[in-house]
Amino acid sequence: MAEWWRDAVIYQIYPRSFQDSDGDGIGDLAGITRRLDHVAGLGADAIWLSPIFTSPMKDMGYDVSDYTGIDPLFGTIEDFDALVDRAHQLGLKVIIDQVISHSSDKHPWFAESRADRTNPKADWYVWADPNPDGTPPNNWLAVFGGHAWEWEPRRRQYYLHNFLIQQPDLNLWNPAVQDALLDTMRFWLERGVDGFRLDTVNYYFHDAQLRNNPPNTEYDGPDVYAWQRHVNSRNQPENIEFLKRMRALTDEYEGRMMVGEVGDNGKTALDIMAEYTAGNDRLHMCYSFEMLSRSFSAQHFRDTIRVLQQNAPDAHACWSFSNHDVVRHVSRWADHACDGDSLARLSAAMLLSFPGTICLYQGEELGQTETQLVFEELTDPPALRYWPEIKGRDGCRTPMVWDATQPHAGFSDGQPWLPVKDPQAARAVAGQQGRNDSVLATYRAILAFRKSQGPLRWGRTTFLDLPEPVLAFQRTHEGRTLTCAFNLSDHPQVLQVQDSAVLEGPSQARLDGDHLSLPAKGYAWLDGAVSLTA
Repeated sequence: MAEWWRDAVIYQIYPRSFQDSDGDGIGDLAGITRRLDHVAGLGADAIWLSPIFTSPMKDMGYDVSDYTGIDPLFGTIEDFDALVDRAHQLGLKVIIDQVISHSSDKHPWFAESRADRTNPKADWYVWADPNPDGTPPNNWLAVFGGHAWEWEPRRRQYYLHNFLIQQPDLNLWNPAVQDALLDTMRFWLERGVDGFRLDTVNYYFHDAQLRNNPPNTEYDGPDVYAWQRHVNSRNQPENIEFLKRMRALTDEYEGRMMVGEVGDNGKTALDIMAEYTAGNDRLHMCYSFEMLSRSFSAQHFRDTIRVLQQNAPDAHACWSFSNHDVVRHVSRWADHACDGDSLARLSAAMLLSFPGTICLYQGEELGQTETQLVFEELTDPPALRYWPEIKGRDGCRTPMVWDATQPHAGFSDGQPWLPVKDPQAARAVAGQQGRNDSVLATYRAILAFRKSQGPLRWGRTTFLDLPEPVLAFQRTHEGRTLTCAFNLSDHPQVLQVQDSAVLEGPSQARLDGDHLSLPAKGYAWLDGAVSLTA
């Protein structure tokens, strides 16, 4: 199917933390290849690999110094080819991360650009003169703290870095930069990758006049970056034309796709998702951080999907509850559940019933929780700089756990780059195998059910306006409807069923005549367009 991505379940692999094959404590490509049977057996359709390119690793690979090279930490290009071949044998597509809003300061392009103002790549990065008093050209802030401008004495100019100082922003206003980046993407398409996850896709262009950002008066927390409304440092309309160039490239290859990460929140993020996926000449799909927030209510999930549907009926979304940048959802939403496993099961049922493409983060299928770390164990730049107010992202990046009876839960024979602690090891794959009551078994069952149901894969979505804590909607495809109901609370809920109904799939509910009983964190799928009332 050419548009395989429309109903796909993508499994995100964080390569440093999936499986180490050589004992250096860092996961690698050979280790991923060894464990692909687990992903295929789970029922996923594709894998997304976080960056594996040559990098100084100041931001764990999101600072690329060679866009067509594999970092030796992860292996060789031959290891990558072997991974792609094995994945395809198992029926898994392969998606790789593309970090093209910025590079590493060790990239040869930047080494040339920073040397002077007249070299061939002088305009490949974003440079600006200082104000008369020597201060940066505007008030833009960096995501990881401080000003978004760094002084370069050789040019006597500032360069823009929306993230770390070591991550200078590429100047996509320059067509030559666009051409070079598209060439690197073509390199991987020719090697057989099936798609790209585009990091910070709304950061590609900045305001050409470098105007100041206005204040964000709605925020007063510890994250100083959020004190501004970033209307000039990102989300520029010129982004659309470059997205069209990227789409034209991928359209040269059958069955390839792009999913963009929209680094924004709220209505702005949903508006951008709609804009970037409208029609058939931009991105295939986008995701934002709406589902990755701490909000946990029927209204939040319902409104998030509804707004996107209303803004762009033809837009396509990719939804996830966890990834490598946020606290794992079982921990993030722990205040809304007295039992982590029941929350994990409900999360699987909800997410895998949502319209669009679904992304699962490694360990999510185990009900994995956030790892609690001390300062001496940290590696993440924001945490090292602002601890303890900002805990950083290391807690969600600790190694995958395979067998609690093995050293480091089977991840590595050496000392892992981040520790494997007992609460995480207790959820290892081996300990959940063969247990019908495990979170892993629940994920496998719901994934298999989703694959068997056209309405869940491709159906039109209509929400039922039930009060909290129940989320309910109907998915309809080719004349068949499934009614989906989820109890987001720790208290049983009873709904009135107005029509004759039959429970479907791995429902965790009881249907007695016209009463649907949802236990704490319970869920149900009913055959047909069933009317439900509280």
